[in-house]
Amino acid sequence: MFITNTWYVAARSDEIGSDKPLGRKVCNHAMAFFRNSAGNVSAVEDFCPHRGAPLSLGSVQGDTLVCGYHGLAMGGDGKTVSMPCQRVRGFPAIRSFPVHEAHGFIWVWPGDAAKADVAKLPAFEWLGNQAFGYGGGLYQIACDYRLMIDNLMDLTHETYVHATSIGQKEIDEIPCTTRVDGDHVITERHMQGIEAPPFWKMALRMNGLPDDQPVDRWQICHFTPPSHIMIEVGVALAGQGGYEAPDAVKAASWVVDFITPETDTSIHYFWGMARKFKPQDEALTAQIREGQGKIFAEDQEMLERQQQNLLAWPQRQLLMLNIDSGGVQSRKVIERVLAAQP
Repeated sequence: MFITNTWYVAARSDEIGSDKPLGRKVCNHAMAFFRNSAGNVSAVEDFCPHRGAPLSLGSVQGDTLVCGYHGLAMGGDGKTVSMPCQRVRGFPAIRSFPVHEAHGFIWVWPGDAAKADVAKLPAFEWLGNQAFGYGGGLYQIACDYRLMIDNLMDLTHETYVHATSIGQKEIDEIPCTTRVDGDHVITERHMQGIEAPPFWKMALRMNGLPDDQPVDRWQICHFTPPSHIMIEVGVALAGQGGYEAPDAVKAASWVVDFITPETDTSIHYFWGMARKFKPQDEALTAQIREGQGKIFAEDQEMLERQQQNLLAWPQRQLLMLNIDSGGVQSRKVIERVLAAQP
């Protein structure tokens, strides 16, 4: 069900300190993440080989993760190092997982460790780019990861779920188009000469632009495996070129969505916004993070209740409309990659 020979965001860098491990499940694998004395992050099975206690309930001492039950010390390679008054170096190693830290995220490879390749980490325009200001957060959502992909690749729901923030009737009235380029699915919608919704009025003001003039608005959703969605969003003063308008007359951003499966029916949802205006303004970053966080929270109940319905009525066939094309094509890419995975 999950693409495993790939990189997923497992945590934000600031979630893993120097003294306590972090327990997190990725693709049904329980993992314990910890930093060694040099600050490097490792991930091992969240399972002490002595009595099966979760290693994530332990502590970090030097370069080892020490079990909080009986003091067994584990190295980042999954090999037992020591235990008070016991001879444990002959213990079989537990599984360790390839990890890479970059640009404020901890990435993990839950599949075949021999196939892990840092060169296969995703690259996005905003990632590590000083021209962008970034702020984001994490939600735990009890739904199949593919439901979140459906949600983000069909922004028609904004009119209803986000009616007081980013939703507006024009989203319903203007059709989207979808195309596929290899494993890359793109769904987009462009709206001309409309009133900006509340969130985008705020963004215009923050960029020193008037919020009472008609705007051209765009939404361009990009899906790439295993479950990353980046959405180009923004508004420009009407008649200035829309998406192609110069930066001086628009507020444009990337909505960042790293969707990491936890279990079959739960996800770690790493969300954020990378904006291309006033990137160094920390107060602005905080304000946008707060506003965006509230918007994403509006999705949670809908997705979780949808998941409950699907579990309660597994025999029901869902209807497909043209607005579903982005999600449908994204699922086809997932199925194709899964089929090719050993």
